[in-house]
Amino acid sequence: MYGLLNDLSIIEASSFVASPTAGLYCAQMGAEVIRVDHKAGGLDYDRYMLTKEGRSLSWENLNRAKKSVALDLRSAEGRELLVELSAKTGNLITNLPEKSFLSHEAVAANCPELVSVRIMGWHDGRQAMDFTVNAASGYPLMCGPEEWDDATAPPVNQVLPAWDFITGAYCAFALVAAIRHRDHTGEGSELRVPLGDVAIGTVANSGAMAEMLYRGADRERLGNAIWGAFGRDFRSLDNIRFMVAALTAKQWTGLVKAFGVEDEIARLEQQCGVRFADGDDPRFKHRHALFDLFQSRAGTMDWPELERRMAAEGCTFERYRTMHEAANDPVLVDENPLFTKTDTNPSGFEYPATRSFANIPGREAGEPAPAPYLGQHTEEVLAERLGLSSGAIGELIDRDIARLSDAPT
Repeated sequence: MYGLLNDLSIIEASSFVASPTAGLYCAQMGAEVIRVDHKAGGLDYDRYMLTKEGRSLSWENLNRAKKSVALDLRSAEGRELLVELSAKTGNLITNLPEKSFLSHEAVAANCPELVSVRIMGWHDGRQAMDFTVNAASGYPLMCGPEEWDDATAPPVNQVLPAWDFITGAYCAFALVAAIRHRDHTGEGSELRVPLGDVAIGTVANSGAMAEMLYRGADRERLGNAIWGAFGRDFRSLDNIRFMVAALTAKQWTGLVKAFGVEDEIARLEQQCGVRFADGDDPRFKHRHALFDLFQSRAGTMDWPELERRMAAEGCTFERYRTMHEAANDPVLVDENPLFTKTDTNPSGFEYPATRSFANIPGREAGEPAPAPYLGQHTEEVLAERLGLSSGAIGELIDRDIARLSDAPT
């Protein structure tokens, strides 16, 4: 953690991935992020995968370095406290519906300078989640083996909820931008960020939307090949799969030398009437012949030899790992200053945790803070922010317990 946002406090009322990610990134830069949940835990409190003690590893890692307040959000009193906390703090991240009790209007009634960031589904109010907006984006129908028939081939969903994480990062940026604006003008801001807009907007920003309109058709499936450049997976003699990419002249020259295919490339260039060092276009257009050539040579060498040769030539490559292998990899994790092991996790399980992804040379990032226990900071926050006495907080807790015990099961 860096202390770049030490003077910033944020209320986060959220669940699942995008909204907690926005708060997490702010907390990793030093902000005081106070996550407020229902007394029994939010919708993501027991999100898979759970430890044998019933602790969610997803919840634990998305809520590191935050404070936790637990209120009875099914009661009018609990909701009023959350609204008041948000107004007193002045900065809010949430994915609750815009017409809920935690609307910008409701909070801003007592805090005109409020900055709120609200993650939505679609811009028209429809619900959405990462995997459904991804279906709408077109990407799943670009994935799969090249030989699949587009008329009958299934979509290929990505495993990583990438739109959630991109949305979380964008929301953290949007929050800080609106706070900067408020610092200069005194004006508050309501920012609504639809998950679906992040997805389709990214399609546009990447140039893919313009490409589809220009070509008047869909892009073909490419298997594991890189679109518009040279890159694909290959297999070594000892059956190790690895990925290579050559997007620059230097990368291409190094790869040709590492594989020892200079003569074969020269002959292929003569046959095709091109120079592959001239750019992505000839390499992509003739990718099948190039793939066959590189695979034939990769199949004659074991991985250690290939790795040594590619490293010596400054190639861009990486061996495929399972995620279990990645989690145990000494270079990726054990020797990476991004990580340090934490043993103060609510789950009781000791494992590596991340510092801020951004590094500031010459400045110590600090140890990654643990996730809180649900409701761990309720009394502290209510006393500090709302001025409630210990007696008043005790009565509130007693009422919450009574309501929960009387609730139907």
